[in-house]
Amino acid sequence: MKCSDDFAQLETFLLETPRLKVSRLAIEDAPFMLELLNEPAFIRNIGDKKVRTIADTEKFIQKALTPGFEFLGSGMYKVELKDSAERLGLLTLIKRDTLSDVDIGYAFLERHWRNGYALEATTALLHHARDVYGLKRILGVTVPENIPSSRVLEKMGLKLEVKVKFAEDRPECNLYAIDFAP
Repeated sequence: MKCSDDFAQLETFLLETPRLKVSRLAIEDAPFMLELLNEPAFIRNIGDKKVRTIADTEKFIQKALTPGFEFLGSGMYKVELKDSAERLGLLTLIKRDTLSDVDIGYAFLERHWRNGYALEATTALLHHARDVYGLKRILGVTVPENIPSSRVLEKMGLKLEVKVKFAEDRPECNLYAIDFAP
């Protein structure tokens, strides 16, 4: 894994793995994000963001790019193949009001499932968050029915801690966590 320590580069480029490049989400990623946010699996497992047009998607991305995150490095990142720059999925590293610690999240276009991309990208981001940003604990959340995502979290080293319900109109979720030794 190669990481960038320069803040100017960090604004766009974050890290790469043998097959993947992870960089900050940008407005020009709107067509990709529109597709991802409207896939049935995304809506079923994460939720309907009510984003239906490119203009809606650009607003969604702009909101995600707005300053005010809790720490350097938090935000939304696209995952793409290094060789072709084809966009595969999205990673998030966010401190949410509803959680005690930073949450790592991910979503990939269904046509790219079962290639190991989610595990490769999330593991790289997890190590980056620990080694570069100094995070001591990271959480992951998934609905119990999303067994593939649960497996990714477990392979990353996160352990199931508790079931949580964030809102009455939302399903119960599994909360996973990993603590890094001091």
